[in-house]
Amino acid sequence: MQTSPTPSHFATLDWAVLFGYLVLIIATGFLFTRKQRGSSDYFLAGRRMPAWAVAISVLATSLSAATFIGVPQSGFTGNLTYLATNIGMLIAIFIVAFLFIPVFYANNCTSIYQLLEQRFGMTGRRAAGVAYLFGRLLASASRIYIGAIPAAMILFGDESSRSPGALSAAIAVFCVIGISYTLVGGIGAVIWTDVIQTIVFVFAATTAIVLILNLIPGGAPTAISALAQDSKLTVLDTTPTLSRPYTIYACLIAFPLMGLASYGTDQDMVQRMLTCKNALSGGRSAVLGIVLAVPTIFLFLAIGMLLHVLYTRPDIMGDQAPAYQINQSAKVFVTFILREMPTGLSGLMIAGLVAAGLSSVNSSLNSMANTTITDFYRPLRPDKPERHYLAAGSLGVVGWGVLMTLTACGCVFWEAHTRQTLERLGQPASGFTLLDFALSVMTFAYAGLLAMFLSAIFTRRGNAVSGVAALVIGFAVVLALQPAIWVWWTGLVPAWKATPSLDDGLRLGENPLAWPWHLVIGTTLAFITCQLGSPCSLSRAPRKRAGERAPSSTPPSSPPSHEESR
Repeated sequence: MQTSPTPSHFATLDWAVLFGYLVLIIATGFLFTRKQRGSSDYFLAGRRMPAWAVAISVLATSLSAATFIGVPQSGFTGNLTYLATNIGMLIAIFIVAFLFIPVFYANNCTSIYQLLEQRFGMTGRRAAGVAYLFGRLLASASRIYIGAIPAAMILFGDESSRSPGALSAAIAVFCVIGISYTLVGGIGAVIWTDVIQTIVFVFAATTAIVLILNLIPGGAPTAISALAQDSKLTVLDTTPTLSRPYTIYACLIAFPLMGLASYGTDQDMVQRMLTCKNALSGGRSAVLGIVLAVPTIFLFLAIGMLLHVLYTRPDIMGDQAPAYQINQSAKVFVTFILREMPTGLSGLMIAGLVAAGLSSVNSSLNSMANTTITDFYRPLRPDKPERHYLAAGSLGVVGWGVLMTLTACGCVFWEAHTRQTLERLGQPASGFTLLDFALSVMTFAYAGLLAMFLSAIFTRRGNAVSGVAALVIGFAVVLALQPAIWVWWTGLVPAWKATPSLDDGLRLGENPLAWPWHLVIGTTLAFITCQLGSPCSLSRAPRKRAGERAPSSTPPSSPPSHEESR
């Protein structure tokens, strides 16, 4: 199907709303700059953040631009099965809240990879830091790429919005704004602006649902009936297949591991929980963040499903059916915003999208700079004043921001190649959405990192050599399971290629595993590898009850600044 170019609907009032929003978040950053006295304030906000604000920040970080664009796309092309992934996430978050977070507080961690030094030595700690930085670079870059799609539509028009040049320009704009803002306020500013940004994009989603229902003749009852006819209200997919990402089996097996990795081994996420005054508050913020995510994700899925009725059911829409068609499902929500929403409200909706995109940039750059300074730079130069580490952290933000921009440009080609590979194998285009792409890139680092943390917290086995080997094995296994590589290596063995898969009519070599199973297999093999190492002489990470307070808000390796001494 073809679609005519998007009309110039983003008017002066829309630009004014968007500009006003950017001014608001930058002003928030400057407000927090005045309260910073050292790297502890910049990276941990002095452990003064309220749990409810941290919970909303956790929600904002877990959603990002991938939710704003990718979840409506998933609802438009699929059904409600993505919502079921929260079963696994809820299982994981209670484990993180009661077993992971207390250990981080007991060891007074600024970077959670400090914990691994006690079990795997400095080599293990730095190797985990490198794995995190690599994985976070890929994950955040993929989200920036997704956020750049609607930005390119606004700046260059619908027809040019998926060209590499247009997307690269939009990515650069996103990253420049994100770098500038992150330099200003530190993690405290990130958390408080996440609160603002969450309010904006949740309000935007709710408003969109109301507007779409007003366009559908008969409103909600008609829409629900049409969705039921099209089998789009399915929540639990019980199909015995490994090629679909959101089956009940993946939700119960793969997504608990995904939750443990996301909320227990990812500095970007855990750093927020460490800004609370104690482990109990940090754990509560994690649980509340996941609980809030469930209705929020449902909102964006509902948008996609309602847009399915609007754009694909002319028998229901009648004369109210749009005169244009959608040729790319990734653009469906933004197309609706630009074509159907009143002037001013379009600007607010795009501000919501920018909010989601900037949340990814801000939090990632802060956590990556934190890991770089805490795990690599500070141990090499331990006797510098706090203002020196603060300046070094700022340089880290700029350096990682440039790399993130380049990587996001690379994601333009990576996502297109993966999608084309699956389509060449006969899988429908709807089988791989932007949401799948954003989530799948995280598994490269998560497999090995989760294996190391599980070994450190729950076992006594493993050493520096087996820990580093686990990171390598986890990455290599996930790489080998990527669709294009899977097809290549399974084709080398005729027996593999001819082996029937669980899906009728497909052979194993023609049917790559869905991305959640990459994490399951990678983590399992990485954990076994880590456990092969004999126990090292370093002590096991101590446990701590969830309600106990950390001994100090300043990391033990951080000398106080002159102002703090006074």
